[in-house]
Amino acid sequence: VQLEESGGGLVQPGQSLRLSCAPSGFTLDDYAIGWFRQAPGKEREGVSCVWNGDESTHYLDSVKGRFTISRDYVKNTVSLEMRDLTPEDTAVYYCAARLAQRCTLNGPWYDYWGQGTQVTVSS
Repeated sequence: VQLEESGGGLVQPGQSLRLSCAPSGFTLDDYAIGWFRQAPGKEREGVSCVWNGDESTHYLDSVKGRFTISRDYVKNTVSLEMRDLTPEDTAVYYCAARLAQRCTLNGPWYDYWGQGTQVTVSS
């Protein structure tokens, strides 16, 4: 089971980015998916996640209203739309998956992880 993130880059404060998480060799339909990030010198934190099935979502308080997680069943991807980015959002972003219905912002819940994509917000 492999996951690959894409869409990271360098943007200015206030701009947007859309990250994508794509699996290799399986479909995400049966998986709960989470997005995490880790900034230099900081612990990894859960940013958002989406349940498998009823599509319930959870968000880190600091990204509520700015980030949106969504599934695309046709493309077999899970995206994280990030708006109004700030320098505090700078981090490596990872997607993670677990064959389960429930999602959580707790990293150890997940079994499979991607390699990460760098997001840098700077003027």
